[in-house]
Amino acid sequence: MITVIGSANMDVIAQADKFPLQGETVRGKDFQTAPGGKGANQAVACARLGQKVQLIGTTGTDSFGEMIVANLRDQQVDTSYITQADGSSGVAVILLTEGDNRIISIPGANHALTPERIGELKSVIGASQLVMMQLELPIDTVWSVLELCNELEVPVVMDPAPSSSFQLEYMPYLHYLTPNETECAQLFGTSIEETVTNYPNKLLVTLGKDGVCYHDQEKIIYVPGVPAQVVDTTGAGDTFNGALASQLVQGSNLQSAIHFANVAASLSVGKFGAQGGMPTAQEVVKKVEQLAYRVE
Repeated sequence: MITVIGSANMDVIAQADKFPLQGETVRGKDFQTAPGGKGANQAVACARLGQKVQLIGTTGTDSFGEMIVANLRDQQVDTSYITQADGSSGVAVILLTEGDNRIISIPGANHALTPERIGELKSVIGASQLVMMQLELPIDTVWSVLELCNELEVPVVMDPAPSSSFQLEYMPYLHYLTPNETECAQLFGTSIEETVTNYPNKLLVTLGKDGVCYHDQEKIIYVPGVPAQVVDTTGAGDTFNGALASQLVQGSNLQSAIHFANVAASLSVGKFGAQGGMPTAQEVVKKVEQLAYRVE
């Protein structure tokens, strides 16, 4: 069982031909709402790939909360450990144009997930093969998860987003950290090559279409990206993390797991919405076979 501990939001998405400048109003092309949140996205990505996955999180008492939980159940995510808190659910306001996005995340009920709640779920977390985290939760809750997983010897994969919430002190508690190149520069302040060398087999820097960079204790490895027809990049990182976790719990070596995750992410950007393009295991395996990638 993979346990995702994190956010569950409703995405409010506006599409336009260009991003507005400061003080500017632009005419939009389309508007939609869609379930999102990095925690929920990662859980859905794992479920689509055939993994047993549960989400620990909190929604509000509004209609968005009901929609979020119903969608997760439809996607075969175990929602037994999602609780409700008074007030609104988390919301992400997404501006989408030319295959790129800008996002404002409003935590809402996500910040009602407390260290005390994490402590109540010690046995649930301890029975997990792997825990996935992001940083759309209160810092003290993040620390409670890391310390508990360290005590229980449960590996943790962390996506450090939003990067402003990351602390370098997290590193000893993590098995894998998966920043993109912008986040890596913000977090460590050194070149990608130097940074991955300092954290061999732990720091996996995602480079978009250029793939992933990491250090295998002997040399720097670049796992190539996969060409894609980009419709919407929202959720590509969550797809990568979910696919990476799905392979790690099945015993894949790190380089093969990264390649599988790169393929999954490339497929995800071909459709609209954070969860809308997340591929199935069969779709990823078919693409992997077409690429005939070999681990050296």
